[in-house]
Amino acid sequence: MRRAFPLLLAAALCAGCYHLTVITGAPASATVIEVPWQPSFIAGLIPPPVVNTKERCPLGVARVETERTILNALVTSLTSDIFSPLAVTITCATGPVRP
Repeated sequence: MRRAFPLLLAAALCAGCYHLTVITGAPASATVIEVPWQPSFIAGLIPPPVVNTKERCPLGVARVETERTILNALVTSLTSDIFSPLAVTITCATGPVRP
């Protein structure tokens, strides 16, 4: 067990979190939608449900950030990738994409 612990610790630290940002090119507004526990399953093979932004972002979306936080990664590892939640942050746009 003493030899396995450093390997397990290294695997946990190297598994890390990921962060994906999509920028549409539209000017950003101050309105931000945060969903800290967007559920996905089986290591993301069953994707999270769609976040409906039409009511809060009538002019569209400027930026979407998807990440796996440390707490999300902990839950994912505890459930052996069966439940793998994500944190989603959506920034609304103030107008259309400028050419």
